[in-house]
Amino acid sequence: MLTKIFFLVLTLSVSTALSPPSTPVQSKSQSADVVVYGGTAAGVIAAYTAKKMGKSVILIEPTTHLGGLTSGGLGYTDIGNKYAITGLSRDFYRRIGRHYGKFEQWTFEPKIAKQYLQQYLDEAGIKPLYAHRIISAQKQNGTLQSIVLENSQSPGAASNTTIEAKMFIDATYEGDLMAKAGVSYTVGREANSVYNETINGVQLMHGHQFPDGIDPYKVPGQPKSGLLWGISDEKLAPTGSGDKKVQAYNYRICLTSDPANQVPITRPADYDPSRYDLLVRLFEKQPSKTSLRDYFIWSGMPNKKTDINNRGGFSTDMIGMNYAYPEASYAERERIIQEHENYTKGLLYFYGHDPRVPAAMQQEMLKWGYPKDEYVENGHWSPQVYVREVRRMVGDYVMTQANCQGKEVVQDGVGMAAYTMDSHNIQRIVVNDQVKNEGNVEVGGFGPYPIAYRSLIPKASECKNLLVPVCLSASHIAYGSIRMEPVFMVLAQSAAVAAAMAIDAGVPVQQVDVAKLQKKLKNDPLANGSTPEVLVDNEDSPAISVQGPWIVANKGTYGPTALLSDPKHTGQQSVRFTPAIAKSGKYKAYMYFPKVPGLSSKSILNIYDGKKIHERTVKETDIIVEGQTSGEWFALGEFTLPKGQKAYVEISTKSADGIVIADAVLFVPQSL
Repeated sequence: MLTKIFFLVLTLSVSTALSPPSTPVQSKSQSADVVVYGGTAAGVIAAYTAKKMGKSVILIEPTTHLGGLTSGGLGYTDIGNKYAITGLSRDFYRRIGRHYGKFEQWTFEPKIAKQYLQQYLDEAGIKPLYAHRIISAQKQNGTLQSIVLENSQSPGAASNTTIEAKMFIDATYEGDLMAKAGVSYTVGREANSVYNETINGVQLMHGHQFPDGIDPYKVPGQPKSGLLWGISDEKLAPTGSGDKKVQAYNYRICLTSDPANQVPITRPADYDPSRYDLLVRLFEKQPSKTSLRDYFIWSGMPNKKTDINNRGGFSTDMIGMNYAYPEASYAERERIIQEHENYTKGLLYFYGHDPRVPAAMQQEMLKWGYPKDEYVENGHWSPQVYVREVRRMVGDYVMTQANCQGKEVVQDGVGMAAYTMDSHNIQRIVVNDQVKNEGNVEVGGFGPYPIAYRSLIPKASECKNLLVPVCLSASHIAYGSIRMEPVFMVLAQSAAVAAAMAIDAGVPVQQVDVAKLQKKLKNDPLANGSTPEVLVDNEDSPAISVQGPWIVANKGTYGPTALLSDPKHTGQQSVRFTPAIAKSGKYKAYMYFPKVPGLSSKSILNIYDGKKIHERTVKETDIIVEGQTSGEWFALGEFTLPKGQKAYVEISTKSADGIVIADAVLFVPQSL
């Protein structure tokens, strides 16, 4: 049981502030072909896709915030490998890129993310129904007929609305529609034995951990004095055992260092400095760490802003304070969210004003403030807490550690993931009279892997017309790899296309022709009938011609691997990428350059457009990598290319003074 803390319960600002413009409810009943529940980034993409597929759509958001975490502060995008990000998800980051004057951009301000998510809805003519949340669902013979919503700002039977649809998509982080529909799900972490895994369940590891020797008691050395705030008195369970505990939530914090755009970080109403006594002991244990970046992942965003995340033993994660959230009432969830907000704002204020904070960090914190131009409807604070994991569906197929590590590869993939299997800490306990965090897991080292269509759909016996692209069927540790915003968007697009196909064929989602679904996603990635871009990766053997010895690299690449020139070889080496151009016209060509040690200061490329060879020199210093990625696309120019396989891009070791890397080439059609 956690040490008792008494919070001042305040009116929740996360979802009950001001409502953005939306279509008012004209009647107590509405209907559409497809209902998307949840205005997350995934929900936006699902709704847009379904509309582009010719279906009528209702997008419902329980709060007044559009975009979930993507527009809620998570601007330092968790990518894993850009190869895994396809379709409209990738298009979103391209739109962000154009805003900032680049090809793609994976770091951005919250308001810019919201602007471009709204752009999708505007293009599709979709006006979300805000501030409405589910209270019940009606099924008949395994088919979801309708859902009943209440007004989340003024709940009551008089404001209830019934929504009917042929297909439903649950795009919330919580899986509330899924749960109301009577679909099987789980909460917490499975024991390793359930799915033959090795890093699920209880795990006491070294990541985001306290150093040895930090006393957990209010009076050091005296257990009877009680535990410091935030430490649980539960005992450490056996490694790999399961429980119903949930990994820590936090806020992805947007601050600014621009004085002209600052709102001061003030003392929260319920501020209690004793909540941070354990942090003071951490300061004392590691006196050489005197920078904010020693205690926060402090990532810079455009225009002097941040995306701040948890780092170390004591940071923004409010460990152990969210266990009730998955099954809590709406009122109880609001209380939990408010507690997280109070804790986080208090932490920021503590760093700037408590005399126990090292002077260097205190002075550093006082240079920052809340941004005036962000979250203006919510007191300049994010309306979206980072609920990393809530419910997970249990379908006919469950994604597990074996999928992540490539030991089991599905054939019905409708999206990919590539991020490390990542779980934040789950509990803070006493081990041998020392405070320790438990639950953090960060295990990677694998390439992109497919996510099964079967993991997006319930068992046929439970519901025939529901798709769940966010709270999908996965074990706790596999979900830790899949649960990234761009991946959710990819899966949401796949779910929406599947929903439209099911409607057209008059079949349950379990009977959708997956081969046709995969073909549709490949041939119409933007869901608008436009000519798709052409990617040639070094692993596309029919389209690759190699001269000389090349070494296969599998770290930091686009896709599973890249080719590195052999520095011991004295002759010239080259790799030619030959695209299959489906439609003649103008294309912009790009080459992907990962940053690896020992790269040549320049690389020579030849681009053949079917008539003429164009030589390009790419300097190593021209490759500027930003965000959670190890490489970037470099623009080679615009070319008029003929249909077929006549054009090519060739990279060679000509004039090289180091390693040359051959990874991937992209041809983007220009208004074809």
